[in-house]
Amino acid sequence: MPEKYIGVFDSGLGGLTCVKELMELLPNEPIVYFGDTGRVPYGSKSNETIIKYARSDINFLKTFDLKMIVVACGTASAIALPEITGELDIPTFGVIDTAAAAAVSATECGRVGIIGTAGSIRSGAYEKKIKEINPEIITTATACPLFVPLVEAGHTKTQVARLVAEEYLEKIKSAGVDTLILGCTHYPLLKETIASVMGEGVTLIDPGKIVAGYVREYLSRNKMLALASDYKFFVSDCPDDFEKLAKDFLQRDIPGGVEKIDIEKYV
Repeated sequence: MPEKYIGVFDSGLGGLTCVKELMELLPNEPIVYFGDTGRVPYGSKSNETIIKYARSDINFLKTFDLKMIVVACGTASAIALPEITGELDIPTFGVIDTAAAAAVSATECGRVGIIGTAGSIRSGAYEKKIKEINPEIITTATACPLFVPLVEAGHTKTQVARLVAEEYLEKIKSAGVDTLILGCTHYPLLKETIASVMGEGVTLIDPGKIVAGYVREYLSRNKMLALASDYKFFVSDCPDDFEKLAKDFLQRDIPGGVEKIDIEKYV
C-alpha cells in the first residue's frame, strides 16, 4: 500500500527551507511540494486574494493522497489559515503558532522581534499568538519586503543584503529584543546576515525548522510515520528557474525534477 504524502505549499521557493528540515528530521517521509511561482509574492496581495490562492494551492495538493498539509508560507499561515481551517478534513499546520511558542520560550528579557512580509506583519498574527501565550511579552514587528527578492537573486551574504538588513532591523534592534522570529520561510537563507546585524545574544527563530519538529512529534505520537520516502515538486511557472535556485534552499539537488501545473484549474 503506497505511503501517504505530507503536502507542503508556499508562494514560491521559501517553503523549501521547511522541506529541507522535514527531509532531515523525517528521511522516510513522502513529500509533495507546490511553489506558487506564477503568483508570487503573496505578501503584497489583499487578504481576499491570499485566501483564494491558499484554497487553490490546497486543492491541488489534495489531488495526492495526503496525511497532512504544512502551510510553509508565513503570509498564508497568518491570513488564510484562520479562515479556511474549518474547511479542511486532514491535519493542517502553519508556521505561526509553533514559532510564536518557541519565541516565548526562548526570550529571557521578555522582548521579541518579528520580521516578515507586509501581509504577515499587517495581520498581527504573531503578536496575537504571543500575547495569548504570555501577555507580558513586548513585541516589535517590521515588514521586510525586499528580503524575498534579495534571497531569490542570490544576495544572502552580500553588502547589498547587509545594507538592507541594517535599514530594516534598526527599529527592532533599538527595542532591545533578545529573540527574533524570521517570519518568512525565505529569511533563514539570510540568517548569517541578520545575526551579524542583530549582534550577539539574539536568538533567531526559524519557523520552518520549528514546524518540522512539530510535524515529526505529531506523526510519531499518532503512529503515522512512513517507511519509504518519495519527493514530488510542482510550480505554477518557471520550473527551470525554480530547480536552479532550489539547490540553495534544500542544500542538495532537487530530487525527481520539477513539473509545472496550471494552478487556475484548482481555484
